[in-house]
Amino acid sequence: MRNPWAQSGNYRTRYEQDVTIFATYREIVSVVLLLVALCLLPLLLERSQVLVLNFIFIYAIAVLGLNITTGYAGLISVGQAAFVGVGAYTAALTAPYLPFWLTVPMGGLVAAGFGWIVGLPSLRVKHLYLALATLAFQEIFVWSVGRIPALAQGAAIPVEMRDFLGYEINFRNHNFFWYYVILWVLVLMVIAWRNLLRGKYGRALIAVRDNDRAAAALGMDPGRTTLLPFALGAFHGGIAGGLLAYFQRAVVIEEFTLAKSVTFLAMAIVGGLGTVVGSLLGPAFIEYLRLWMERLSEAIKNNPSVQQVIPAGVDLASALLPLAFGLVIVLFLIFEPRGLYNWWRLIRSYFRTWPFKY
Repeated sequence: MRNPWAQSGNYRTRYEQDVTIFATYREIVSVVLLLVALCLLPLLLERSQVLVLNFIFIYAIAVLGLNITTGYAGLISVGQAAFVGVGAYTAALTAPYLPFWLTVPMGGLVAAGFGWIVGLPSLRVKHLYLALATLAFQEIFVWSVGRIPALAQGAAIPVEMRDFLGYEINFRNHNFFWYYVILWVLVLMVIAWRNLLRGKYGRALIAVRDNDRAAAALGMDPGRTTLLPFALGAFHGGIAGGLLAYFQRAVVIEEFTLAKSVTFLAMAIVGGLGTVVGSLLGPAFIEYLRLWMERLSEAIKNNPSVQQVIPAGVDLASALLPLAFGLVIVLFLIFEPRGLYNWWRLIRSYFRTWPFKY
């Protein structure tokens, strides 16, 4: 008889059982406990720590979209920050007239439209040439925002929301309020991500990615299957951009440059391409790495003995962050190309089969 609490065999006899999200009751309980822990976590943290978690959750939504485009469809995109910017500026322009629960989805839809347009070259070109097309959109976005008066030519555009359903949002509770909003948006996006990509559309993405001619021979439409990942990835980026605009209470072009797109791609690689867990672990790892390097840089600047050892004219503190950033990406590509998700998979496999070895 099948044990619903332990995965000791494959007892699935119907397709409906094969596409279930959770294999055992233990997985359901673990997810519920994780959500409860995340809801209680802000009660134990300071405002600055909640601030970091908010950025991690927002970046996780953007990386989820990038994992659809690059992780599942195999289409290299270096313009995810531009899609995040489209969502942010859409929210900023519509915030004075609409509530945030309409402006944020609207930003996602507008970004999805741009993603569909950017994906059109994928019907003709692939690999490096497609990456250059997304790079071109990234640069066009930054250039356009810097020259459009309606977008303040790249300067800060304020985005204010002082209350929600009678609940006053002020300086003290701003981080905590948006923590729960961003968390539950992330949960909804993860559920939609899993349900979409484990069905026939996700299988079609993998088939077209592996061999588009064989997929076309099986009755799939490679063109439509290639365009939709760009639209869906951009939609996730637009949602993340809308949340970022409200959370930061302003939109500025420096948040959506090429460097940020490379950062999103690094988060996806470090976390694990094409995985939900990797989309969460990658942003957390890169964001905390940035904080640790900033603290180390401050320690170097404030230590006279270390400054005497460093040659004159060398700013070691400023070089630490890009050095660590590049080194981490190279090490993961060489030694762990499947990212942090593989470590999570090994740990989960150990506890799932314990006390047995396999």
